[in-house]
Amino acid sequence: MLGTKVTPGNIHDSHMLEPLVEEVIRKVGKPKAVAADAAYKTPSITRYLFENSMTPALPYTRPRTKKGFFQKQDFVYDEHFDCYLCPAGEVLAYSTTSKEGYREYKSPKKICANCPFLSQCTESQDHQKVVTRHIWQEYVEEADHLRHHEEVKPIYAKRRETIERVFADAKEKHGMRWTTLRGLKKLSMQAMLTFAAMNLKKMANWTWQSPETV
Repeated sequence: MLGTKVTPGNIHDSHMLEPLVEEVIRKVGKPKAVAADAAYKTPSITRYLFENSMTPALPYTRPRTKKGFFQKQDFVYDEHFDCYLCPAGEVLAYSTTSKEGYREYKSPKKICANCPFLSQCTESQDHQKVVTRHIWQEYVEEADHLRHHEEVKPIYAKRRETIERVFADAKEKHGMRWTTLRGLKKLSMQAMLTFAAMNLKKMANWTWQSPETV
């Protein structure tokens, strides 16, 4: 365990990756790659990792589209004209950008009203399909491409053997499944002492020498 942050329960895990990585960089050095689960596969995190020369090793995420409807990947993004093309070949033009950084692309209502694919596309009462794309979406797409690289696959595979095992040991062997303490300060002390003990156990295993066989 190279670093840890204890936060209130209403703070999403993805908000803590950057400060945690910065802590690791200060103490140990900058990692070449960062492996994390799907919760950390966000535009801001992938952008941060790429711009700081760290390879993101992130998993595949299933589409969250309603069954029987077109998936987002069925709508092709045209980078040159900054628009989307639907499966019927119609253009979804840029409309606006939300304060969260998502660009909205909307289909032509009159044309969509008579489209044979309307029932597979949207349930909107005004027959308009809206597709969103984050301003940093290209970083997420590049992370998806890297997921298939032979150099990245084993990095993510090690996550189950390292990160997940640490969490399991902390819960099952070191009382981190529940706590009787209250307050961020007390919980932080418990977490730091627990992970320090786990690090000492790991160091002891590394330095232990088996007895010579007679």
